[in-house]
Amino acid sequence: MKCLVTGGAGFIGSNLALELEKLGYEVTVVDNFISGSENNLKDFKGKFIELDASKEFKLDGKFDVIFHQAAITDPRFGDDNETIRANVDGFKNILNLAIKNNAKLIYASTANLYGNGPVPMKEGQEKDIITAYGKSKLMMDEIAERYFDKMHIVGLRYFNVFGPREAHKGRPASMVYHLSRQIKGGKNPRIFKGGEQKRDHIYVRDAVEATIKAINAKKSCIVNVGTGIATDFNELIKVLNGALGTNFEPEYFDMPYEQKTYQGNTQADTKNAEKFLGFKAKWKLKDAVKDYMRWLYG
Repeated sequence: MKCLVTGGAGFIGSNLALELEKLGYEVTVVDNFISGSENNLKDFKGKFIELDASKEFKLDGKFDVIFHQAAITDPRFGDDNETIRANVDGFKNILNLAIKNNAKLIYASTANLYGNGPVPMKEGQEKDIITAYGKSKLMMDEIAERYFDKMHIVGLRYFNVFGPREAHKGRPASMVYHLSRQIKGGKNPRIFKGGEQKRDHIYVRDAVEATIKAINAKKSCIVNVGTGIATDFNELIKVLNGALGTNFEPEYFDMPYEQKTYQGNTQADTKNAEKFLGFKAKWKLKDAVKDYMRWLYG
């Protein structure tokens, strides 16, 4: 089976490309390196093409499955109009490519479009758009829904993914990564006052499994990809201390200003992922963090 992975030098994209290759798929990766990293593909043996999926392009070859991971993902990118243009135009271009190839299309959506809505977050609940990134993904989902009865198309609303090959993201990298770097640097990990904000932390290995399972989804759909478990930052620091053999206390600080783009809590309702993809997260947070810390620090 021939697969195309857009954004394949990025975080989830590179992990996905490497796992598909391991499973015996013929994989082509495209990326424009605006946010991806060549280092993420140092073990990749398939075909790589440098291109911007948000602009007109031509790709030779036939693909059976297209995984669309390419996007501007940083809510602080700075140009909301360009975030929306790039993400929506890129999706339209890849959708047309999938139609031309009669290929299955699996694409990255986001839990960011739930904003500060009620938890656990259900796919059908009213959306609370707090970033241009979330708006762009909702626009993509609305386009996808129009094709549900025409093709195999699955949108994956990833929750708070963490794991290997995310360091290149910088500030948008996971709190698991950033807090671990502070601890390894001998500093108290810094979190917003109280540390009671919760996140549905899902290991990238689970996120990749869900993405691959979407190839055989029972029907075209948009589903949450999370664990269904919310963990606050105080507990996360305890988990990190356990994995790193340290005993650092959190350092609390006030949110510097009213952040309307900040999600206070995230937690996935996972029923539809189980029903339509047969996916349920396997990695417990403690085990996932321990595995990740070994990968990061040896």
